[in-house]
Amino acid sequence: MTDTANKKIEKDPEVTQKAARRRFTADYKRRFALEAESCSEPGEIGALLRREGIYSSVLAKWRRQLREESLSSSKKSNGKTSPADQLKRLERENERLKEKLRHAELIIDVQKKVSEMMQIRSHEKDD
Repeated sequence: MTDTANKKIEKDPEVTQKAARRRFTADYKRRFALEAESCSEPGEIGALLRREGIYSSVLAKWRRQLREESLSSSKKSNGKTSPADQLKRLERENERLKEKLRHAELIIDVQKKVSEMMQIRSHEKDD
């Protein structure tokens, strides 16, 4: 009788439990991404990923978040950009606007030529 009682208590081996999703703190993500950044030898990052059971895509996402966080925190720290950064931004904007102006001037030239061609044709028809 004890054998049958023990068998009823055991779980059915064909039923699997749903795995719990792991959650990581921001501090853990930061530490892990920094640790991965410090790896210099070939295969070191792979060993780190296997040790912690983390996928490389997750590490890539955490690294991107770390970069964005450091960029946003540096900009938020004083609320102002450095003069060098501002100069670079203005130079990029200036180049973009020059290209836009060149494009607009080309369009205007084409429109002028089309207009002249249309006037020439209308004069030929009148003759």
